[in-house]
Amino acid sequence: MRITPSAAHRGEATAAQATKSLGHHSLTPYLFILPFLVFFVLFRFGPSLAGLGIAFTNWQAVRPPQFVGFANFQAMLRDPLFGAAFTNTIFFVAITVPALIIISLGLAIFLNRAIRGRSIGRLAVFMPYVVMSTVVGVVWTWILDKDFGLMNAYLNIFGIQDVPWLVSESTALFGIIITTVWWTVGYNVVLFLAGLQDIPGELYEAARIDGARAWAQFRFVTLPMLAPTTFLVVMLTVINSFQVFDQAYVMTGGGPGTSTLTLVQYIYTTSFQFQKFGYGSAIAMILFVLLVLVAFIQIRAYRQGYEGVE
Repeated sequence: MRITPSAAHRGEATAAQATKSLGHHSLTPYLFILPFLVFFVLFRFGPSLAGLGIAFTNWQAVRPPQFVGFANFQAMLRDPLFGAAFTNTIFFVAITVPALIIISLGLAIFLNRAIRGRSIGRLAVFMPYVVMSTVVGVVWTWILDKDFGLMNAYLNIFGIQDVPWLVSESTALFGIIITTVWWTVGYNVVLFLAGLQDIPGELYEAARIDGARAWAQFRFVTLPMLAPTTFLVVMLTVINSFQVFDQAYVMTGGGPGTSTLTLVQYIYTTSFQFQKFGYGSAIAMILFVLLVLVAFIQIRAYRQGYEGVE
């Protein structure tokens, strides 16, 4: 087949027009995300960079910031309130994250079965997550009331005496944990349901043919296939748990004593109540470094586990 000069010229023109059109349309996605990028830079990334600089200053609102180097970070080592907030946050994460993962996975597996009322059950599990955190805090303050709360009323049925959920230093943080699990478990259930529905049914059929019972199917089919979803759920749950604030602030205000004081609440109190913006920013930087470290460990562990499975 012979290509004439005019045909070659038309081909080059068509290719040039296609390239020009591609270059024109390639800007379209960026125009869609431009509003978000502007918002992110102005209200998230920019303030974060500013906070990093403020962490090395002694700044109160009534006078200009003064550079103090690492003095704010050194002060944390002698600050008992920071120690209490750090310990409470770690304890909260250590209890809340496993509870949320186990409960949400169990609910997702149950609600993924072909049972009557499955849609209503899914809706009931997810509905608490759409309620405002302040409303959740107020409602659960009533539920966990020592004298008139529903929680103690149900416990009394089983012969358990009243528990001072939010008025005792030994139980107040557990009240916050129970509230958080009830409030946020629905979000994890939705993520796990999405992961479960992506697992091919042929895998379970093959496992049943090989004689695998329910536990074996869960161990050798469900868990491996849910690994990416589980990694995402664990990552989000850990990050959100480290940033717990609303429940503790509304329900206990950090008390009794410092038993429910968290890092984010201490950052808020230090910065906006005592106007120690430099010290508050330094605590925020510690929390940021802690989150990055935890995320790095999770990503490393996931990659090693994934490579080991392969």
